[in-house]
Amino acid sequence: MASIQKINVNRLADQTLVMLLAGGQGSRLHELTQSRAKPSLEFGGEYRIIDFPLSNCINSGCKKIGIVTQYKAQCLIRHIVQGWIKSNRSFGEMTELLPASQQSSKHWYRGTADALFQNIEFIKAIGAKYVLVLGGDHIYKMDYRDMLFTHANSGADLTVSCIEVPADEAAGKFGVVNVDNRDRIISFEEKPAKPQELADSPGYVLASMGNYVFNTEFLLKQLQKDAANLSSEHDFGKDVIPTLINKFAVQAFRFRDINGNKSPYWRDVGTIDAYWKANMALLDEAPPIDLYDQNWPVWSSPSCLPPVKFVRGSKPFDASVEQTVIAGGCVIHPSHLIHSVVLKNCQIQAGAEISDALLLPGVIVGEGAKIQRAIIDCHCIIPAGMTIGVDHKEDKRRGFRISDKGIVLVTSKMIEQLEACFSQAKQTKSLSSLVAMPELKSSDAHMTRHAFADTVFAPPISSHNIQ
Repeated sequence: MASIQKINVNRLADQTLVMLLAGGQGSRLHELTQSRAKPSLEFGGEYRIIDFPLSNCINSGCKKIGIVTQYKAQCLIRHIVQGWIKSNRSFGEMTELLPASQQSSKHWYRGTADALFQNIEFIKAIGAKYVLVLGGDHIYKMDYRDMLFTHANSGADLTVSCIEVPADEAAGKFGVVNVDNRDRIISFEEKPAKPQELADSPGYVLASMGNYVFNTEFLLKQLQKDAANLSSEHDFGKDVIPTLINKFAVQAFRFRDINGNKSPYWRDVGTIDAYWKANMALLDEAPPIDLYDQNWPVWSSPSCLPPVKFVRGSKPFDASVEQTVIAGGCVIHPSHLIHSVVLKNCQIQAGAEISDALLLPGVIVGEGAKIQRAIIDCHCIIPAGMTIGVDHKEDKRRGFRISDKGIVLVTSKMIEQLEACFSQAKQTKSLSSLVAMPELKSSDAHMTRHAFADTVFAPPISSHNIQ
């Protein structure tokens, strides 16, 4: 076992190849991922989900990165090319896209282990001492050097990143590892109904985060062994790791965030409700993840967007913006924005009322429209006067999706299909005229105030190159 004094964590980062798995479909997000991979989904202003693990890599000094893509990757690839392919190989930096290309198999990637096996020659060519395997679809901040240090210091063949989760929350949802007093993993349970609680943290269990550190030579042998197993589904969590626990040194790493918190922020935004909730949490006075932290910045593709513009307008409407994040390029006419996240290049027309809503890039909200507890997908044009999230029966009739917890999802295709239905019925009125337009009271005859209290703007993305 290596001694603590002899381990240089920055050297460990230099000796590490990151394999970032970004090919996930995200089927539980339904229409949001019908045309794009889950890691490319927008989040919290100027960012995409994949920016969080990539930023963790850069901030941790892990600058040799292979990004494995597969499912509907065009949007993701464009984002990576525009914002992340700026490394300098002369200084040991590298960011490389690894789309499914059937180099060592006639199949597309069939699982997480198979995705690495089909890139085994790439892994060999880099010649790193360690391979850090990451998922590309979680929101969190983590210094991977801590995990690399634990791996090297423990003498393990494999280290699994884990997070302490209340036992009742983990039941049936997470893969759970059981450990001894040295945090060596002694067993693994796949989503147990009654997980075994930690001896040193009663009421909690260790849930696998899907992040792993392998000694490279050890990984190559296990990938080849798994590839030859015809009964395997070629997945790390289901097939590979459970077979290693009783034969090799498999260590658990207990994740603490960059501030050392025992209960760090880590979110799988894999459902409509989870995605909406994680975005709304950014509006808290002390949000669980700080996008404004200059000591651990979240990097992304540089945006050259004009600043947010508030327009007085020609009609007399009240206007207020409270507890809201607004990204660059937006134009806001006199309207009410309350506890919402408005991403880049959106337009809000006069008299609109928006609350507890997430508007993805390029959304146009028509005059007098009312939206609450909803996600509006990219480039939707919401007709004037339309209400969304107010009457779920009406939302269902229009073909909008309603989540288990009542969040309404609207996409441009849904709006187009709704317009087509009216057209086919040979209606002479436009869609916007068929939706009840709110009547203005005499008291609304002139705008009384512009109350932009507690307004929060998404932090600008640095335009300098990612180092």
